[in-house]
Amino acid sequence: MAWIRTNAFAWMLLFPSLVFLVLFTYYPIANTIKLSFYQADLSIREPIYVAFDNYKTMLHDPIFRKVFMNNLWFAAGTIPAALALALAMAVFANKALKARGLVRTAFFYPTIIPMIAIANIWLFIYTPQYGLLDRLVSVIGSGEHNYLGSPHLVMWAMIAMIVWKEAGYFMIFYLAGMQSISKELYEAAETDGVGGWTIFRKITFPLLLPTTLFVLIVALTNSYKLMDHLWIMTKGGPNNASNLLLYHIYETAFSFWDQGMASTLTVAMVLLLLVLSALQFFGMDKKIHYQ
Repeated sequence: MAWIRTNAFAWMLLFPSLVFLVLFTYYPIANTIKLSFYQADLSIREPIYVAFDNYKTMLHDPIFRKVFMNNLWFAAGTIPAALALALAMAVFANKALKARGLVRTAFFYPTIIPMIAIANIWLFIYTPQYGLLDRLVSVIGSGEHNYLGSPHLVMWAMIAMIVWKEAGYFMIFYLAGMQSISKELYEAAETDGVGGWTIFRKITFPLLLPTTLFVLIVALTNSYKLMDHLWIMTKGGPNNASNLLLYHIYETAFSFWDQGMASTLTVAMVLLLLVLSALQFFGMDKKIHYQ
């Protein structure tokens, strides 16, 4: 009874949040996992239990394999480039510039623009012949290119757009990490005549590794949850060359109305993200944990 009297008020405060957590997080997760073992599409009136048949069908589906590889390449293209650009912008914006506030605002500005607006802007940039990119390329006489219509160019076009949008967001984390680095370290290095590149390589970058780990996991998650730009720009085409897992799940659920397969794809994507995040966290934790 003493334990109840001591903790009852705290549990009462937590109860509303727990209710919402169960209703909007745990229940959907459990229902999705359950539905992944059922055939639930327009061909039947009631879901039929099929055990692991959905998972077998998914693994043998050439479209799933293509989309799966697309997302791996998309993550491999966006994450390192966005992090490198974010770090470079953070180092530049952290210097004692007269227009430091303006520079930070300019770097961060793409982050606050909605993805739908970003997609429409870049849709104009990539428009063949009349788009901004083709106008610039025509100066060197390279001719026009169908960036979003070419299976070989469309993924690179998507990667460039996402790097431009997300680098400013990651820059904020690096700027916050730089504020925690003692200025005495920089003063001692400058007193000893150490160059700027050596200071960055020996002081700034190693002390930003905890921030890098956090940003890396956030970037990985973002690379698997983006789909708004595909709806506006390519619909996953041409021939699924730009299709990603989340958009494929959306199409399966709301275009083909195959709820069972969509649930299976969702479970597969979440498991993949858990594995990749765990590998990143436990693989880098020992390298960044300082005593």
